[in-house]
Amino acid sequence: MIQKRVFITGATSGFGRAAARCFAAAGWGLVLTGRRLERLQALQAELAGQVPVHIAGLDVRDAGAVARVVADLPEAFRDITCLVNNAGLALAPQTAQHVALEDWHTMIDTNIKGLVNVTHSLLPALIRTGAGASIINLGSVAGAWPYPGSHVYGASKAFVRQFSLNLRCDLLGTGVRVTDIEPGMAETEFTLVRTKGDQAASDALYQGTTPLTAEDIAGQIFYVASLPAHININRLEIMPVRQAWAGFAVDRDR
Repeated sequence: MIQKRVFITGATSGFGRAAARCFAAAGWGLVLTGRRLERLQALQAELAGQVPVHIAGLDVRDAGAVARVVADLPEAFRDITCLVNNAGLALAPQTAQHVALEDWHTMIDTNIKGLVNVTHSLLPALIRTGAGASIINLGSVAGAWPYPGSHVYGASKAFVRQFSLNLRCDLLGTGVRVTDIEPGMAETEFTLVRTKGDQAASDALYQGTTPLTAEDIAGQIFYVASLPAHININRLEIMPVRQAWAGFAVDRDR
């Protein structure tokens, strides 16, 4: 039996790390990338007894580095069944007029350019795999539903949604499937990154409610990747039961 292989970006934490464990439990070979090499090494040590694991330190914003990582994949890892474009981040939850331009650029470079860099480099391998291959992009409910402080983050995830749909059009006939998974509130390192390490802010966001977990989303990523080859989930929006859409904001005289 030919072993399936998944390529996961941002595998050092959150959805990416949980997805690596989920795919490993099902016997998939793993290509794991991320910026924090020591975390990748620890994950490789944890999972290598179950399945073959290849790791590569990678900043997806660097198109040249992405191309080199893909070109240098060992022979045993060249046939990719699924790409999980998980690497991404939110910064600066303040309103737009109070945000540093550098933070906007970082989100654009990571969430948009990074996703494009990896997808472009791996398309030939995925098309070569053909029927049953998948591209799973991690979007967000922020790509569809605006809220204060989302500014460029939400806009970048709207790009993920539209890019995923457009890829579906272009890949028709190749057998490669494309899915945009859009999580709502999930308790990971997301808010710590967004607030630049403010643990109190992260704790306050999740206090008194029941958010999604990284494992919840990893399970959905694996579900989508494991569907029969003739099924494509175009978009999957996932929210905790205790989260819903807010009403319209109105500015009133006081």
